[in-house]
Amino acid sequence: MTNSESANRTPSVDLKFEVAVIPVSDVDRAKSFYSGLGWRLDADFPVGDTFRVVQFTPPGSPASIHFGDGLTSAAPGSASGLYLVVSDIEAARAELIERGAEVSQIFHREGPGKPPISGRDPARRSYRSYATFSDPDGNGWLLQEVTERLPGRVDADVTDFASVGDLAAALRRAATAHGEHEKRTGGQHDHNWPDWYATYMVAEHAGKPLPE
Repeated sequence: MTNSESANRTPSVDLKFEVAVIPVSDVDRAKSFYSGLGWRLDADFPVGDTFRVVQFTPPGSPASIHFGDGLTSAAPGSASGLYLVVSDIEAARAELIERGAEVSQIFHREGPGKPPISGRDPARRSYRSYATFSDPDGNGWLLQEVTERLPGRVDADVTDFASVGDLAAALRRAATAHGEHEKRTGGQHDHNWPDWYATYMVAEHAGKPLPE
């Protein structure tokens, strides 16, 4: 089998990204910071005086972070561009600030590589609005608002939501779209709205054409 043929085959084994290691200088200080953000503490395993691993998972995230002693030779604070995808960037920013993080003002970009513009994207387009914050060592996190995935960015056969907030936001978008749907169909109540909602939410999640 050639490399090209191998690359075009659909993978048969899931490779789920699980953990990213971030370098810190003071493990207990980092533990206090991420605990204060409300992230779930999954583990704190010291082994003697030279090794310790701490694991935290952000709310609703399938992946976690590790930090500790003896994990990496990278300089403390050298991690950057750690993305946290949120469905409502204003709400996420406000909660992080309330929990003690110093979060930048929200900004948006008109496209990849474009200069930042102050404020949230006026049209609330997915992938356009951002804010940043750092942990005590300077490891940099980037909030990105995503409400609709581009085609091919998700498994079309799986529809899931990382949190109650994400599901609620998806329901609100479906409700707004369904209201427009009812207007187009003469303003009559649609008794099959649950099916319409489900079709809309699955299509939105998979980046497929949305129902009219």
